[in-house]
Amino acid sequence: MEFLDIPLFDDDFYKMILRFFINLFFLTGVIKYSYYKNNLNKDYLFTFYSIGIVVFFLCFTLKKYELDLGMALGLFAIFGILRYRTVPLNVKEMTYLFVVIGISVMNALSNKKMSYIEIVTANSVIVFALLWLESYWGNNSILSKKIVYETIENIHPENHEALKKDLEERLGIKIIDFEIGNVNFLRDTAEITIKYEA
Repeated sequence: MEFLDIPLFDDDFYKMILRFFINLFFLTGVIKYSYYKNNLNKDYLFTFYSIGIVVFFLCFTLKKYELDLGMALGLFAIFGILRYRTVPLNVKEMTYLFVVIGISVMNALSNKKMSYIEIVTANSVIVFALLWLESYWGNNSILSKKIVYETIENIHPENHEALKKDLEERLGIKIIDFEIGNVNFLRDTAEITIKYEA
């Protein structure tokens, strides 16, 4: 049955729904149980889910058309270099964004040559690899933080031990290393990037 030469229903609808739920299941594994559990940052949850869902349906619908390799690679490259100009993403968030896009593209563009077992296995390997990497490096991670420091006389090289001790007492953490950035002599402040164990 057709309306304006467009079929109202075909069998691809069932494939789309099944693959969408597979995609959503593994996106949740990546976003909620790997990213959010280890970073506790809600800022990107909406973004990751939205991009994953939109990319999936975009690729699934585009699969109906004959795309040459250049067009397909160009489309993927556009998503791969996606950046928000208002809030720059750091390396970890960009990596998760790439993973979310990659999973959605893989689940949408897989064809009859790839069985559902292969799709589930590929998705599972990605999710478990991220969980393992987060748990392994998350326990031994070194965090960094930028602060504005006002005791300007401590930034001299001969006072670095006093500076480190002062920062540790104020922040209540064990500092591994620090780096002095911009110095504002008008306000007697300095930007310091500190590195410490999580």
